[in-house]
Order: sequence, then C-alpha cells, then structure tokens
Amino acid sequence: MKRVINKVKNQALTRLFLEFYGKLASGGALLVLCAIISMLLANSGFAKNWLDFWNTQLNPHLPGLHAHSITHWINDGLMTIFFLLVGLEIERELLVGELSDRRTAMLPVMAAVGGMLVPALLFWAVNINHPEFWRGTGIPTATDIAFAMAIMSALGNRVPASLKVFLTALAIMDDLGAVLVIAIFYGQGLHWIWLITSFVIFGILLACKRTGIQTLWFYLPVGVILWYSMMQSGIHATISGVLLAFAIPFGKKEENVSPSSYLMEKLHEPVALFILPLFALANTAIPISSDTLGSITGTLPLGIAAGLVLGKPMGIYLASVLSVKMNVARLPTESSFKHILGAGLLGGIGFTMAIFVANLAFNDAASIELSKLAVLISSVIAAIVGYTFLRLIPKQ
Repeated sequence: MKRVINKVKNQALTRLFLEFYGKLASGGALLVLCAIISMLLANSGFAKNWLDFWNTQLNPHLPGLHAHSITHWINDGLMTIFFLLVGLEIERELLVGELSDRRTAMLPVMAAVGGMLVPALLFWAVNINHPEFWRGTGIPTATDIAFAMAIMSALGNRVPASLKVFLTALAIMDDLGAVLVIAIFYGQGLHWIWLITSFVIFGILLACKRTGIQTLWFYLPVGVILWYSMMQSGIHATISGVLLAFAIPFGKKEENVSPSSYLMEKLHEPVALFILPLFALANTAIPISSDTLGSITGTLPLGIAAGLVLGKPMGIYLASVLSVKMNVARLPTESSFKHILGAGLLGGIGFTMAIFVANLAFNDAASIELSKLAVLISSVIAAIVGYTFLRLIPKQ
C-alpha cells in the first residue's frame, strides 16, 4: 500500500515538473525564431535602424539610475524576472519536487557541477596564453533551459519522461551555478554599504516569511527595492530575483495556493513568450562583418566552442557515472548512461545564459559580438548532435 501511495505521489510530482518543462519548452521555438530574425535584420539593409533601436538610451530619471540602452535594461531589469521564476522553481523542487529525494537530486547536482567545471577548464586551456580572454571562462558553463527543453520536447516519447525531468533539473542547477558565478566573478566593483543594505533587506524578507506574512503585495514591492539596492552594490542586479524567490512563502501542504506557486504560475507565460524572446531579439542583433568571420577561429570562440560542444557532455557524463558508481546518486528510471550522454550533449546549448555572461565578461564590443556568435554556432551544433544522438538510442 505504501509503495502505491509513493508511486502516485511521484507521478504527481513528475507531472508538476513536466508542466514547468512543457511551458518553457513551448517558448523555446519562439526563442530560436527571434534569434534568427534578429540576426537577419542585423545583417540586412535595415541593420543600422535595428542596431540603433537596441542601443537607444532610456533614462528613468530616478535617483541612482542612469541612462542605459534598451538592451541593458532588458538584461538588468526584465531578466531579473526570469531569474525570479528560476528561483521559484528551484525552491519548489527542493521542497516537494524531484530534488526533494537526496539520491535522485544528487544526479543533476553532480552533473551540473561536472558540466560547469570541465567546460571552464577547456576554455581556460585553449586561452591559457591569452589572459585578456580569461574573464570569458564562465561563458560556456551554463545551459539554456528553454532551448534545450524545446529540442528534448521534439523527441517526444523516444526518450524517457524521467530523462526530461533530469535535463530540467540539470538546467535549473546549472542556472543556479551561473547565478553564483555572476555574483562572484562578474560584479562591477563592490560597494559595501549597498551590499550590506541588500542583505539587510533580504533578511527582513526572510523574517517576514517566518512570521507568516503571505501577501505577494508585500514581497514584490520590497523585491523592487532589493533589486535597486543590488544594482547599486556592484553585484549583478538579477541576483535579487533568486533571493526574492527564496523569501516568498511556499507551503508544502498547500502547494497550489501558496504565494510562491501562484506567482510561478503567473510568470510562466510572460517569461517564455515575452521576456526570453525579447532578450533573444536584443542580444542576437549581431552584425557579422568580414573581421568577425576572420576571427571565428581565434582562441576566444574556439574556447567557447570547446567548452559547450565537448566540455558540457564530458563533464555531465563523467560526473554522472562517477556519482552513480559511488552510490551517491541513482539513474533516472528507464534511462541509461547513453541517455545521460545525450542529455549532456543538449547541455551544450548555451544560448540565453551564455550570451548573458558574455555581456558581463567583456567591455569591448568586438569580444562581446564574437563571443555571442561563437555561442550561437556552438549551441546549434550541440542541438543537432544531441537530438540525433538521442533519436538513435533504441527505445527501452
């Protein structure tokens, strides 16, 4: 009887997890379409108008907020909402979802660690004699959730549902790792008063959570203040989205009516159908000149390609095998190590997060544009190879 109850519970949790997977996957195709449109416009007769639009300066005329381009406001403002959604999903899965069981959770965790370390090492090895590019080490370490899920979704029932759960969890843990990398390595110089203020605000939010305050109309305005404070601190402002997510109450017994679950439900479609496509339009407006094409075989793009196309599957696969052999984790049901390798290949789809880090890593436009182009080419290769590999695995 207990086994039946656990089975029903696990099916329900998997349904919730795959619901998150399905909503972001549906936006993956739109994400790709926007990237293609933006690149075509950036290399057409409309290129100047298209690029000038995204570089248009917007001044909010508020204390402490300066004029920035539309692209900058998307990356520092709207993407905070994306990180809020990711944080809410991490919280749910840690509390009641696929990551709540230790051994089940350890596989995507270990795979994410391997999938970040090996690409970083490969990038650094390729660029060992070019210290001017070392800040790009974080570019090939992250997996794009929406794009990877869209490719996995296209495989239908040729892959086990548990593998989709694994890739979802892996991408989420990957994003959490990317958040830490951004916070630690890609700040703009710390301003300690603002940083301390940010953590005081976060502490107040946590205290209010513990006292039982449930209304979102308290947490969201304070979250905006947290975002402002974090922006002034020198740590990337999007980190405030993850912090806010963990401060919003989540009720284990009333998951469907908790403030966290309610907000997550409301954010899915705006993020998948508006914020991420807008990010793609703004950040893939890449004019491909003869100079850019001539530099595509340089160490910077080769390091990114090596990290995403080779390092990601190597790190994910080796870390998974090691953790299972050491009995630290278990394979997903109906999945084999071949499936894990296929998921690792799809893990090489960097896109959103890799482009996001590229914007932070360099100050010169040439390196940023070259990094973005390398990410796009590498992500397409990873998508094609991963899809083909998984399709060729016999159904169990």
